Amino acid sequence: MIEASSGVASLVCIMSPVYEQAGCAFHLPFRFPIPERYHGRNMIRKSSSKLKKTRDELPIDVGLFAPGERICVAVSGGADSTALLRALLSRRAELGIVLTVLHVEHGLRAAAAARDAAFVAALAKERGLPCEIVAVDTPRRVAERKESVEEAARNLRYQVFRDRLADGKADKIATAHTLDDQAETVLMKLLRGAWTEGLSGIHPILRLESKAPIAAGDAGSVIRPLLAVRRTQVEAYLRALGQPWCEDETNQSADFTRNRVRHELMPILRTYNPQIEQTLAHVAANAREEEHHWQQELARLLPQILLPGKPARGGGRSVATQPGFASVALEIARLRSLDAGLLRRILRVAAEQCGATLDFDATERLLAMVLGGHTATTGKRLELPGGVRAQRSARELRLERSSGANSAEQAAIHSNTQHMYELDIPGTVQAPAFGACFTATLEPSTVDTLTFPRAHVRAWQPGDRVRLRYSGGPKKVKEVLERLGIRGDARADWPVVEWQGNVVWMRGVDVENDSITDKAIRGVQTAKPHLHLRIHETPWDS
Repeated sequence: MIEASSGVASLVCIMSPVYEQAGCAFHLPFRFPIPERYHGRNMIRKSSSKLKKTRDELPIDVGLFAPGERICVAVSGGADSTALLRALLSRRAELGIVLTVLHVEHGLRAAAAARDAAFVAALAKERGLPCEIVAVDTPRRVAERKESVEEAARNLRYQVFRDRLADGKADKIATAHTLDDQAETVLMKLLRGAWTEGLSGIHPILRLESKAPIAAGDAGSVIRPLLAVRRTQVEAYLRALGQPWCEDETNQSADFTRNRVRHELMPILRTYNPQIEQTLAHVAANAREEEHHWQQELARLLPQILLPGKPARGGGRSVATQPGFASVALEIARLRSLDAGLLRRILRVAAEQCGATLDFDATERLLAMVLGGHTATTGKRLELPGGVRAQRSARELRLERSSGANSAEQAAIHSNTQHMYELDIPGTVQAPAFGACFTATLEPSTVDTLTFPRAHVRAWQPGDRVRLRYSGGPKKVKEVLERLGIRGDARADWPVVEWQGNVVWMRGVDVENDSITDKAIRGVQTAKPHLHLRIHETPWDS
């Protein structure tokens, strides 16, 4: 590890052992003053064959590029994006492309973020490339949109990409997702219960919406040229070039689901299958091809199956035009002629057109309405996520969403907000309104002198979010209840436990249990900074 200071920030770069022993210093934002015996030009003269072989072994997907395209490379300063930039630089004449550099500073890591930005700016200057550094306010978006940090940062980053494409500053944005990223993404999607499209993982080409005119082909897209490259290949490539990179310390933090998958789950899976990354990447490729087939099939069938509005007297169909209303219908006889796999997809698309995203259980309930007996299901109603209601008649299945569909539910929720009980940590509280007794324990148990803020047992409220185990970010409690199929009064009275502004427990689901740190302890330092809070619910005996 090499550290050097500049007027901007300290630079921490990962180098090969020979560079560590050399004690080289780097100063930003000027050229890197590497001792002559280790300078890149001399290294290339002494090891040109090795470098050429290394370049050839970094398999960039050259099919993503076309001569004359302006490629904006998104460079964070990490190993993957630094390798992508260097690899494209070495092949830009061959590919006939024009390169620029873009760095998005997310406003999360203070001095470390300034270090990364300075590193990227210096690298671009060293290689004679235009570089743009864009700062975004991730904490503000988290507060305003109630998104997870990862979700907010990604949304802001991709908005910057859209802006660059819309401004005509680039034809494509290149990002440095690797095969390891692909494997981790597929595994995370699988743990969350994704459909086939989710298991397709990271796509080589992601077309973004843009107001600018889009040329033929894949212009106006984000491209991922390194999806066939392992992370170990990336680092070997950089070391062979003598190219440093910045290490993001948050990549080791267990606070993020991806890091736990990367550092805890993947090593275990490798003991079962040493090629697990490649296997999961194959799953993604197969799922992508399957999804492409189904999308073509849906594009052919949907215009024949989806019917707008309701049947009108005298023939034809009536379509409501009031704001917030959406309606679509499907003929039962036509649906029953389809196989279950295709039928599930059609039902999900129909629900999406009305604003509902269906999980497996909701889709199965809707499928049962279609396939059930005629007399048993005629007139039956089903509440779906997003305020969408399904109703079956003798001939049709109709899905509707009205802006006022949840007004009664909201009134019931607000009427129950007075039910709140304080819960000592550790401690127990009787909660008659919820028909339960709640006990908070700490693992491992701590000494009696430690005092923690109290938690609160209450009914859920609009805007509440909960982080489910194996989930990438907080989910709306409302959406979780929809997935559980909780309706009516039971839904309005559904209990949660709030502690330090976060929902740490919710009935019926497995909540991600973050460790408690010293910040939660009032005036007492502890030798056990990784305590875990557990909430236990037992029936209340009146």
